[in-house]
Amino acid sequence: MRTSSGPAPGSGSTMHADASVGERSVADVMSTALLTVAGDESLLMAWELIQRTGFHHLPVVDEDGRCVGLLERSELAVACALPAISLAERYVGDLLPGGSQPYVPVSARLAEVADVMTDHAVDALAVTDDDDTMVGLVTARDLVSALAGRKPAHGPTDHGPVLFRLEPVLPPTRHNP
Repeated sequence: MRTSSGPAPGSGSTMHADASVGERSVADVMSTALLTVAGDESLLMAWELIQRTGFHHLPVVDEDGRCVGLLERSELAVACALPAISLAERYVGDLLPGGSQPYVPVSARLAEVADVMTDHAVDALAVTDDDDTMVGLVTARDLVSALAGRKPAHGPTDHGPVLFRLEPVLPPTRHNP
């Protein structure tokens, strides 16, 4: 068990153990290797992707790479209570809330990221470049790791964001002679 000699809980102090954490760039902690889907992808495919990857968030992007929403594992799990046939006929875009998706620019500091997450009651945000193209994803877990002084498990890449888009491939039909 860890103990702290810092201020007692509820003492009104909001200073972090390392005040410089809030000044770090979101680029230092965000994930850049992401699996994305389009809004017209079936819920069945989205569920398969989340199950196979173990991801908790699946960014939904348009043709230009702009994030139009984040699909959470829990939201998808609730929707997947339907029979598989229904899932193949429902789409990712059906689960996205209306309105604009909160995001942060790649230049944002971690304190700003925490403010946006808190203001919008979300635990993940798309990170965008100057053209509003998604370049990464930052989660509450990334912020906690930074606060704890841990390096991100995913680490930044040297060659920028890597966005994957998987296309379903159906097996060839069998013809019985």
